[in-house]
Amino acid sequence: MVQAGEFRNGLTFEMDGQVMQVIEFQHVKPGKGAAFVRTKMRNVISGAVIETTFNPTAKFATATIDRREMQFSYSDGNLYYFMDMESFEMTPVDAAKLPDSFKFVKEEMMCKLLSYKGSVFSVEPPMFVELKVTKTEPGVKGNTATNVTKPATVETGAEIKVPMFIDEGEVIRIDTRTGEYLERVK
Repeated sequence: MVQAGEFRNGLTFEMDGQVMQVIEFQHVKPGKGAAFVRTKMRNVISGAVIETTFNPTAKFATATIDRREMQFSYSDGNLYYFMDMESFEMTPVDAAKLPDSFKFVKEEMMCKLLSYKGSVFSVEPPMFVELKVTKTEPGVKGNTATNVTKPATVETGAEIKVPMFIDEGEVIRIDTRTGEYLERVK
């Protein structure tokens, strides 16, 4: 059990049959009246964000989210299959449960499967990936303006903005959280 007065960022707990994760919290002690905890939390299954206040003595059951490192094997229609590298067991995940950042994941990349009571509800791709640029316009010689970008398609089919000096065939590093180009890989 956890009390609302003990909330910390990232803490997961059960409330009204739902699994919630604390995004932000603030202990408020007004000059008049009782103290309370203002909380911004996310439903880990549906992704909905809710803001509410709690009495600091309100108690909730803690929820344990299981994070398992698995390798993305292949996709078949709407199902994406992940393999446990120890037991070689395959776990299918519906495409609706994949985040937008999954577009940067290619086969054989390691990802984290997030589950609650054995039910997978999301997939965390690696924070940084290295992908080859498969299509982009050639850079114009002499165009040295800073922060000028052009669209590029990487080997997974995702499109991102890259600097003008990036050419087809080059390998680049991408931050999957923001979808931004970071650097060229030598």
